[in-house]
Amino acid sequence: MQSNVLLQVANTSKSYGALKVIDRLTLDLRAGETLGILGPNGAGKTTLFNLISGDVRPDAGQVSLEGRDITALPPHQRCRLGIGRSYQIPHPFIGMTVFENVLVGATFGGAARDSSAHDICVDALKRTGLIKKANVLARALTLLDRKRLELARALATQPRLLLLDEIAGGLTEYEARELVEEIRQIKAAGVSIIWIEHVVHALLAVADRLIVINFGQKLAEGTPRAVMDDPEVKRVYMGIEV
Repeated sequence: MQSNVLLQVANTSKSYGALKVIDRLTLDLRAGETLGILGPNGAGKTTLFNLISGDVRPDAGQVSLEGRDITALPPHQRCRLGIGRSYQIPHPFIGMTVFENVLVGATFGGAARDSSAHDICVDALKRTGLIKKANVLARALTLLDRKRLELARALATQPRLLLLDEIAGGLTEYEARELVEEIRQIKAAGVSIIWIEHVVHALLAVADRLIVINFGQKLAEGTPRAVMDDPEVKRVYMGIEV
């Protein structure tokens, strides 16, 4: 493995009964890189994230973080090693404040203690534009701010690798631009990112490299421009016959 490879997913497969969701898929992520994942609905994108975060185990293959095999580790141990995740549908603790939600990430996900947990939460809220809403109950947040809270809670675990699952979905164009700018700043701070997204223009604004998957297999990989110009990607993902 190359020395700057942070994550490697090697020849992984996952089936549910007769349905093969991930089929001998291999990818890697370099430290500091942002990798975009595209694919039609049902392509296996979220299952790929579940394999990386430990929510499910592969039937075959291996997941490694900085050369260490983490395939058998549960999600909380992977989180402590530096893998943070946001989910496609935000599920905040609606009876808790924004700050308390982020504190859960810092203390249970990142194992922060005492005053350091407070500082970590404040930093995460500043980076996601939520600091002025720290004492607002999560149930009162707009969709954009719920997405930001999902992001802040993941950042509070102090990840080296951040998994973003369709975080721009459902937002207006203006809201998506605001979120993209916050993600750019997170990237600039040195956090490696894998981002699944259907809002293609948001993904293209940040990603260094794209992978397109279909039926659990890699369809295309390369620079954003090369991948989006690929005839097979246009046919499968955009429905354009070339």
